[in-house]
Amino acid sequence: MAEVGGSEDVSSPLGQPPSPDPSEDLIARAVEKANDFMREAYAALPWKDPVGCVQWIPLGMVQANDYNPNAVAHQEMRLLYVSIEQDGYTQPVVCIWDKDAREGRGGYVIVDGFHRWTIMRRYADILERTHGYLPVVVLDKGPGDRMASTIRHNRARGKHSVAGMGNLVFEMLAGGMNDMEICDKVGLEPTELARLKHITGYSKLYSDVSYTQPILDQHQVLAKAQWQAEHPDEVVPVDF
Repeated sequence: MAEVGGSEDVSSPLGQPPSPDPSEDLIARAVEKANDFMREAYAALPWKDPVGCVQWIPLGMVQANDYNPNAVAHQEMRLLYVSIEQDGYTQPVVCIWDKDAREGRGGYVIVDGFHRWTIMRRYADILERTHGYLPVVVLDKGPGDRMASTIRHNRARGKHSVAGMGNLVFEMLAGGMNDMEICDKVGLEPTELARLKHITGYSKLYSDVSYTQPILDQHQVLAKAQWQAEHPDEVVPVDF
């Protein structure tokens, strides 16, 4: 095992894997041929789940997002390295294509799999084994859906930072999404969203705003009654 410099990018500035010898050109052609075969096989499938079209992408064309709320301890990262070192990559990195990534040159932005990507950047033996190519699947979604996809992946595994989640929810609200849209996209319960708003301080932005008393529908009345039954020690405002 040899680390290659922490978070420093070991790929070339142009987004291509390192080329220590001319045989890398042959490898690049072989990888592209394999990717073509995978795309042809994917086109024959009667369904279009992204995992049906794994592509081997140069490491330098893949970049991290700047909002991932998932946190992994050092020991877990070490275990992930051992898993990849012993078994190889068994799960691709999930990305979207963003034409504005990599300073406008276009690239793949990670939705899920930041730590699998990090292992290749950090450990020379992993990088060299696949000649700097990372297994990737691409979601057919725009950059606007990137955050919600990341949260769904993290929540499905039960790994997410509450503070990080709160920050993402804050950005989604600030971007114009309403509560219902966020709950639907991310899989949050309304009470979870309310707590995240409180954590981020988003609710304080409207603390001085006057509102008329809301009219609750039957579903909301039942939800309020259930909340009161489950949390008898908490005071629920009359106009909530």
